[in-house]
Amino acid sequence: MLLCPFVSGRVNPSPYVKICGVTNPEDALAAIDSGADALGFNLYPNSKRFLRLESAEDWIRELPTHIARVAVAVDPDLSDAQHWLRGSLFHALQLHGRDWRPFSNRIVAAGKPVIAAINIRADDLQPFDLEWFTGFAFLLDTHREGDFGGTGETFRWGLIKPLPAQHRVILAGGLRPDNVQVAIRTVAPYAVDVATGVELKPGKKDRTKMRDFVAAVRNSIS
Repeated sequence: MLLCPFVSGRVNPSPYVKICGVTNPEDALAAIDSGADALGFNLYPNSKRFLRLESAEDWIRELPTHIARVAVAVDPDLSDAQHWLRGSLFHALQLHGRDWRPFSNRIVAAGKPVIAAINIRADDLQPFDLEWFTGFAFLLDTHREGDFGGTGETFRWGLIKPLPAQHRVILAGGLRPDNVQVAIRTVAPYAVDVATGVELKPGKKDRTKMRDFVAAVRNSIS
């Protein structure tokens, strides 16, 4: 199976770009045309960007093979997490919540990249507890009570001190075309993740914003 660049672990000159909360094939293709490296598909039923796999699996499979397809879930059952990772539909799994953490090693053992989401509070201080997780990367997002991401709100990037090399960081939370370069220069993440910042409304992407966002990321190293 082709290992997509986003989940290969290979360092890119500029951070990889993951566009999350994709709900339809038109937005998926527009995101790819904009230069995205990965797409996130939200499987959490309470999300504003929830995607029913029963109606979407066929078009997801038809997407270009070099684009990483990431399942996004909140505290799924172990059996569901293993099913998504062992199947061919997704290249990686991004997990929010805390209930899945006690069996994180069993999820990682399924063999595909697993991303652990951590919500950052305004008063959080380093170091974070990272030793419980042996998966592919940490996604750092903004904490808001009752939400598991997609808030459109930033946190203080200066809270993130350099992490050990083995801990890849995917930066999320309120990123937009006009602030992503500052975020990259502050945090130096492996990848950036955006949903709200490139939308017309929840679940519907804006082609121009996606294009501008990817261009800003690519130009962040100049």
